[in-house]
Amino acid sequence: MPLPPHRRIPPVRRLRLPLAVLLGLALLGLVAGTGLALGGRDGGQQAAAARPLPQGAAASPLPEAVRPATEALPFDLPAVKTLHASGKKVYAHYFTPYPLSLDNQAPGADYYARNYLRPEGESGKHAAYGGLLRDRPRPVAPGKGDWQRANLEQEVRTARDAGLDGFTVDLLSLSGPNWDRVKLLMAAARTVDPGFRVVLMPDMVALAGTDPGTLAARLAELAASPAAGRFADGRLVVSPFKAEAKDPGWWSQVLDILRTRHGTDAALLPVFLDFPANAARFAPLSEGFSEWGNRSYTAQDGAAADVARAKDLGKLWMQPVSVQDARPNQGVFDEAGNTATLRASWQAAIDTDADWVQLTTWNDYSEGTQFAPSLHNGYTYLDLSSYYLTRFKTGDWPRIVRDTVYVTSRTQFAAASPAQGTAKTMRLRGNSAPARDTVEALAFLSAPAAVRVLQDGATKEERLNTGVHPLVVPLRTGTATGEIWRDGTRTASVRTAYPVEAKPKVQDLQYYGVSSGRTGTTAGE
Repeated sequence: MPLPPHRRIPPVRRLRLPLAVLLGLALLGLVAGTGLALGGRDGGQQAAAARPLPQGAAASPLPEAVRPATEALPFDLPAVKTLHASGKKVYAHYFTPYPLSLDNQAPGADYYARNYLRPEGESGKHAAYGGLLRDRPRPVAPGKGDWQRANLEQEVRTARDAGLDGFTVDLLSLSGPNWDRVKLLMAAARTVDPGFRVVLMPDMVALAGTDPGTLAARLAELAASPAAGRFADGRLVVSPFKAEAKDPGWWSQVLDILRTRHGTDAALLPVFLDFPANAARFAPLSEGFSEWGNRSYTAQDGAAADVARAKDLGKLWMQPVSVQDARPNQGVFDEAGNTATLRASWQAAIDTDADWVQLTTWNDYSEGTQFAPSLHNGYTYLDLSSYYLTRFKTGDWPRIVRDTVYVTSRTQFAAASPAQGTAKTMRLRGNSAPARDTVEALAFLSAPAAVRVLQDGATKEERLNTGVHPLVVPLRTGTATGEIWRDGTRTASVRTAYPVEAKPKVQDLQYYGVSSGRTGTTAGE
């Protein structure tokens, strides 16, 4: 693939239409409400009876219980009301194809387990790259009644409790199951927290063939919800992904139709793949700007120039914050350096005094960019974001009151060849940092202490001062344990849940995460 320009994700970033076609057809026969976009429309689905889990399928049992945030976080998270009162806003990009459950079946035998996590799933259509997904939403038990709405309410509650102001929802289609899920998400937000907002983000890859009148009518329909995101002056936020796919004249028609036909005043907050090339020509229509951003820790240095350009044009800036990116079906990944990308992109938002943040993404498991609690990461990346979010919103770093260690690593070496053999393997993106094989123990220390990493008979220890410190060691096979010791007492410890294998079955280049606060041992245990 060609080398992408600096600070831009190349066109392969979101092949939403081809992906939608692939997945939309794949989900025919699934429970209504689980479809994906197909050329601007969702294919209809018919209910399908649950089938036994095939032999060798990737099991996804219900995860163990975790401690609540009040006990799990290394700091005391301010009250939701306090965080929401800040003028700094934090949203997470919600991708409708991957809700908590697709079919309300037991997680060990549901659609994720049977078809998305297995190379043989969906009649082998994802076998060329070892299966569609490498992770899934943190499993939930089958629900009763309106289980889809209940699950969406749970996701809203999880995001709200982590300090987020809302979701930026990807509008993949304007009818069908994904569209219905958007409306249900907005209803769920209104039920859980009237202050939780859903910002409308038309996906201009998936909606490439849509005309201005049709899009305006659908946006007006969603704008009727009290949960719809608005600017401080009351105008509807329209934040299209890849806004430059349509010229400013086209977007001017959308805004004019919204106002004249539907009585809805709106302004753009476009999300560009190429911000510098489009800022000036979109400025008259826009209240703010954003870009999709990069996924490697060495590619975050353009934020200052972006924010300065936006401010010079009198616009607010929504800074992208990411954790990692690995796409089996597109054959590409970025080197995230354990939590280095997450920390660097959050620090960029703080240092540049960005107005808003977009976490990219809440739940796009096909691209491995999820912040949401997941099977393989638990709450690791969301909990870490709550720490930086607090600094971003309040202006002060929260005081560390509980020793906590987060351990991240891959479950295989970056150059390992999958045992099953696949026609397509992930290659490093051109503007990424070099691939590395490392374990990181990210320690939050309430006072000076010793931090240890133990794996495969090897131990590394460093004495560190109060604060946040990454301890990075070479990756070895087996599991890794991170520990914090002070005055001869172990105050925090956690071991990785998935061992590193020298010969993995499939290629999986995501970093898995665990937290001592959620599932490990803490002081006094």
